[in-house]
Amino acid sequence: MKIGNILLGNKPLFLAPMEDVTDSPFRQICRRMGADIVYTEFISSEAIIRDSDIAIHKMQFEEEERPFGIQIFGGREEAMEGAAKVALANNPDLIDINFGCPVFKIVKKGAGSACLKDLGMMERMTATVVNAAGGLPVTVKTRLGWDDNTIRIQEVALMLQHLGVKALTVHARTRAQKYKGEARWEWLKKLKQTPGLEIPVIGNGDVTSPHLVKKMFDETGVDGVMIGRGAIGNPWIFRQSRHYLETGELLPEATIQERLELCAEQLRLSVDHHGERYGVIIMKKHYGQYLKGIRNGKKLRAAIMDEKEMAPILELLLNFREEEIFALA
Repeated sequence: MKIGNILLGNKPLFLAPMEDVTDSPFRQICRRMGADIVYTEFISSEAIIRDSDIAIHKMQFEEEERPFGIQIFGGREEAMEGAAKVALANNPDLIDINFGCPVFKIVKKGAGSACLKDLGMMERMTATVVNAAGGLPVTVKTRLGWDDNTIRIQEVALMLQHLGVKALTVHARTRAQKYKGEARWEWLKKLKQTPGLEIPVIGNGDVTSPHLVKKMFDETGVDGVMIGRGAIGNPWIFRQSRHYLETGELLPEATIQERLELCAEQLRLSVDHHGERYGVIIMKKHYGQYLKGIRNGKKLRAAIMDEKEMAPILELLLNFREEEIFALA
């Protein structure tokens, strides 16, 4: 599979952009664990053009993250054009447009999945970003439609292809579904069978295990699979899925010690990237999944959540023994 000149091999695995999750430390971890391409969390075009410190910080990345994409969203063409130019100056491998976020505060500004109600706006905005990107590949992430009565994803895909978009990721739910109900993979299959559609299609939605990664490839024919929530606290999913796709065999699950050590490594990277205060805070989104299923893991997590500095958290993580939880009391 190729996105522009980016070679990704056969059946690539993508890390989904997730707000307050896919920061540089987590992206580094996922790339090490086998993710073929990673993205920033979505970044407001309005914040970018106003030179917001937070927005600029979100675009920062390490070379080991490549291939790497910056995802932007917005409801004004002028802001998206300016944001694309700023993103381009940060030297990513591609720029991704978010036309899929279902959150009300985003939609009410005419951004995210709101564009699914106004395909003319989606067309103009996409054309603006493609032009501003100066030849850098532009990709799009969207949903099936606004609701069941407005599913026009095949028409949307052809339009985006005509505008110069190099790949399309589809979360197989409508905006009305948000994250409820099952993702409707049958639409991914229909999309891949669209006459005249040549750009790669990446499937997204309800992919939380190596079995489901393979099932999505087999049942829909998508070119790539994007993994979101299934990677939180479990970045091994990329390595396990690649092995399963290539051999049909499942790798052993990560041991408790491996989980604790990788969690500690991500914490170190987080503090290095964000500074101690925020680096500790943002890691709170990850502990629950790293410690899921570990005996007394909830008690360990409760003890960690009370800490405000890295050193005592590392002490708790790296010296934890399931049978010694009383020491945390």
